[in-house]
Amino acid sequence: MSEANAGWGSPRIVGELRKLGIDVAKSTVGIEEVLTAPRSPWQNAFVERLIGSIRRDCLYHIIVLNERHLKRILTCYFDYYHRWRMHLSLEMDSPESRSVQPPAFGKVVQFPDVGGLHHHYERLAA
Repeated sequence: MSEANAGWGSPRIVGELRKLGIDVAKSTVGIEEVLTAPRSPWQNAFVERLIGSIRRDCLYHIIVLNERHLKRILTCYFDYYHRWRMHLSLEMDSPESRSVQPPAFGKVVQFPDVGGLHHHYERLAA
C-alpha cells in the first residue's frame, strides 16, 4: 500500500504510534504531520480502516511488552497482511497475488503466522 501511494495515512499512523508511547521522528519517516480532530474517523477513513484491522486482527489478542516487541508483532502482521490475508476489494486475493495450487501439488499443510495468531495453508509435495 505505502509503495503505491507514498505518504498515505502516515500522519495518522504516527499519531497512533505516539498514543502507544512510541516517539517517531518525522524526518525518519519523511512526512509532514497533519493533525486531525480526535474521534473523527471521516477525516481519514482509509487509515481508520487500517488501524481498526490492526487492532481487531492483532493487538486485541496480544499483550505488548515493549516497543521492540510491538515492532516485531507489527512486522509479522504486515507480512501476513500483504502475503496471505484475503481482501474483499482484491476479489478475495492478497496484495501479493499467489497462484491457485491444484490438488496434484500435494497435501495441504498449515503454517502459523504472527506467532500462531493467524495461519496460512499451502500444498506441499509428499
